Amino acid sequence: MKKIKVGVVGGTGYTGVELLRLLLAHPQVELAAITSRSAAGQAVSSLFPSLRGCVDQVYVLPDLDVLATCDLVFYATPNGTAMQQVPDLLERGVRVIDLAADFRLKNEAEWDQWYGMAHACSELLREAVYGLPEVNRELIKTARLVANPGCYPTAVQLGLFPLLKNNLVDFNSLIADCKSGASGAGRQANVGMLFCETAESFKAYSVAGHRHLPEIKQGLSLLAGSEVDLTFVPHLTPMARGIHATLYANLTTEVDLQEVYERYYEQEYFVDVMPAGSTPETRSVRASNVCRMAVHQPQGGQRVVVLSVIDNLVKGAAGQAVHNMNIMFDLDESAGLSLAGLLP
Repeated sequence: MKKIKVGVVGGTGYTGVELLRLLLAHPQVELAAITSRSAAGQAVSSLFPSLRGCVDQVYVLPDLDVLATCDLVFYATPNGTAMQQVPDLLERGVRVIDLAADFRLKNEAEWDQWYGMAHACSELLREAVYGLPEVNRELIKTARLVANPGCYPTAVQLGLFPLLKNNLVDFNSLIADCKSGASGAGRQANVGMLFCETAESFKAYSVAGHRHLPEIKQGLSLLAGSEVDLTFVPHLTPMARGIHATLYANLTTEVDLQEVYERYYEQEYFVDVMPAGSTPETRSVRASNVCRMAVHQPQGGQRVVVLSVIDNLVKGAAGQAVHNMNIMFDLDESAGLSLAGLLP
């Protein structure tokens, strides 16, 4: 089978290098271009020694003529970057997966509000397919443009979907109490992310409103078929990678929750519903593309508690992007992603 020629725009961040690591292990991928404006001309392995002996390419500028030779281009860039080039690439027949937020929200006004800039190609917001395979698999297959979900939205939505789809909870009672490792903030100079600032500490942030809130509410409302009310509070934890989402909702009916979750995800390769009473750990999914979860009903009361863990750089970003690529090109969905978590 002919290999897929892939370009990676933004190959110097944590998400970019994670994407390179996964693509190198993919049997059907040819890395055609790895771009960076700041590191153009430098060897990729000089910036990331972990890739020595695996990647012999140098970073090139994100030139449209270079990217147009690819079958698929991944954008692992800051918000607002992909939308500057995507229309031209689509016109040239190149398919695109954007790992940033440029095409996640369907409402242009919401984009402007939460990201503080006008959208450069709002006409594509309606066409872009939200790349959560567990929900949009059929649409992803034929998509030209896929908006890869955010890390928090992936953990939260997957954890709550069985409850909403089966109309088991009060849609106005949803709470997402989430913790993320420091890599979620990206690879950049930031005093607040220094070791001495984050180690031995734990804090909430963006309590008044996080950019992922409208994305989460959009996905939950679409699945529920009506508007939902969600309180979402993210926290920073002193670890490199991982997300733990503790999700709460009020039950409206008596049901075997374990059976509901196992049945809902029984066909999903990358969602693992653990046995009753389990408490999934972030380290169990480190470097893997699995969302591992457990469902609880404390003291048999009316409150359901769902524990959902992912690696924010894999299932929450690069791994999910590769999963979307596999679906778009009619490949085995697990190709390049059959990776167990790393322990210790």
